Amino acid sequence: MSLKGFHILFISLATLLCLFVVIWAFVLVRNASFGLQVFGSTCALAAFILPIYGVRFYRKAQNI
Repeated sequence: MSLKGFHILFISLATLLCLFVVIWAFVLVRNASFGLQVFGSTCALAAFILPIYGVRFYRKAQNI
């Protein structure tokens, strides 16, 4: 597997992990503490930004 392929795989797995943390923080835990809510919110932001970064990287990597 090339470094570009691994990078795309890593971004995809990181996005899935962030989505799992968001579900865990806001759905599965009934009385979430403030710290867990901040962590879930941060992961929600990352789950939104990571796919955008992944698409931009993929487009740029096609030219390399």
